[in-house]
Order: sequence, then C-alpha cells, then structure tokens
Amino acid sequence: MNSLRWLACSAPTGALRGTPAGTVVYAIGDIHGRIDLLDTLLPAIERHIGERPRSQHVVIFLGDYLSRGMDSRAVVERVLRWPPTLPSNARVITLKGNHEDLALRYLAGDLDAGRHWFDYDGLDALADYGVTTPDAGARDEATLLGLQQRFAQALPPNHLAFFEALAISHREQDYHFVHAGVRPGVPLAAQTAFDQMWIRKRFLESDAEHGALVVHGHSISDQPDVHANRIGIDTGAYASGVLTCLVLEGTQQAFLQVCGTPAPAAV
Repeated sequence: MNSLRWLACSAPTGALRGTPAGTVVYAIGDIHGRIDLLDTLLPAIERHIGERPRSQHVVIFLGDYLSRGMDSRAVVERVLRWPPTLPSNARVITLKGNHEDLALRYLAGDLDAGRHWFDYDGLDALADYGVTTPDAGARDEATLLGLQQRFAQALPPNHLAFFEALAISHREQDYHFVHAGVRPGVPLAAQTAFDQMWIRKRFLESDAEHGALVVHGHSISDQPDVHANRIGIDTGAYASGVLTCLVLEGTQQAFLQVCGTPAPAAV
C-alpha cells in the first residue's frame, strides 16, 4: 500500500527564491510508467490545492512518462485526463523528457533513436501499447522498422498529439523547470532543447548561477538533490517506488513524496 510523506527542503544559504505572489507550484519528477504512484500523488495534490482556494496553482510534470515502470500507456492517459476537478485558477504544464524525445524520433523514422531507446527499456513502453517482440535483444533494421510501424499503428492519436505538444521548459519567477538541466554559462533564453532534455554531468557538476534556480529530473538520487543553483527530484520511482513532487509557495520549499513498492530486483 502506498503512503504519503512531507519532507522539509533545507536549501543552501543564498539568495531567496520565490514563486509569483499567491502562486503554489507543484513539480513532479520522472514517473516512468509508475501509474500506481501517480494515482496516489495526484489526489494528494488536488487536496492540497483545495486547501488554498485563493491561490494560483501550477502543476508541472518534468517528463519521462514512458518506459521502465508498470504501465506507460496508463500514465499518459492519466495525465491527459487529469485534472477533472481542479479550479479554474490552476494550470497544468507538461514537459518533454528524453524518453519522449526518443519515442518521437523513432516514430519519425530514426531507427538509431529506437536502438537507443530500447537499450533503456523503451520496449517496456511498446509492450504497454500492445507491441511486443519475441527477441528483446534484436536491433537489426528489419526488426526496428517492423516495431516502429506497429507502434505507430497502436499509439492513440491523442497520445501522439500529447507527445508532440510537450514543452521543453517552463519559468515561474525565480524557478526554471526542465527535464534534465541547462548548459552552464549559456543564458536560459539561449538553451537548446537537446541540452534541457539530455544534459547530465556538466550540469550536475557545475556550481554556476544559471539565472534562476533550475528544477529538474533525469538524474536519479536517493532523495531530492538540493543545491544553491538546482534541485533534482528524480528519485528513481520506477525502481525505488518513491515518486517526488517539489511544492513551492512564495519562498517556501517542501517535498511531497509517494512511497510504494520497489521494483523486483533483477535476477
């Protein structure tokens, strides 16, 4: 059974960061098919929003809905159909992760993107859409092309439209939200889509000021990874059973986590 917990965010000493006046932001880390965790988190967010009727609310999904977890298709469907009951002063922002980037490139005919995706559990996402292969290790052109064609046929049109409409980044006053991160030394307005979906080591190792506090997923840590210039909230939900949401209100920062069943250990 899933449980919910709140964690304090002990931000390093530095400039105070804030959301726009009267605005509460909920940033949700990488879901990777864990519909069980998402189905616990979203009602908790709804309840929290209901307790703040005079506030503006922004819910931001940081990407990587697909692959690895229990049911990628169900996650996409849940995000598409949510929120049925949120107030009119609430907005939902959906960002693109590197797994959605690979899926779209594969659907467009880039077989190398398919090879890359399948090396990182993309076949799990295909299986959730009813597309399976008897040889999970096959990466030859004929196999990749056949799976691509079947995936294109199986993917509901509204799911494809969802992937194609995903944003690369979102800004709320002192916070910049992306899937992976930003390239140090490059102004936020000049950041490439590729870096914001894919960058890792150069961003993670930098202590540079980026022009805003960057909130990101993509790089797994046991607990939220808090620094003066960034906050990472990918807690490896698909394996750990812990899905993290960063809650920002004014200058306050806290984490709302769902704790569920870890994935079975590989044999």
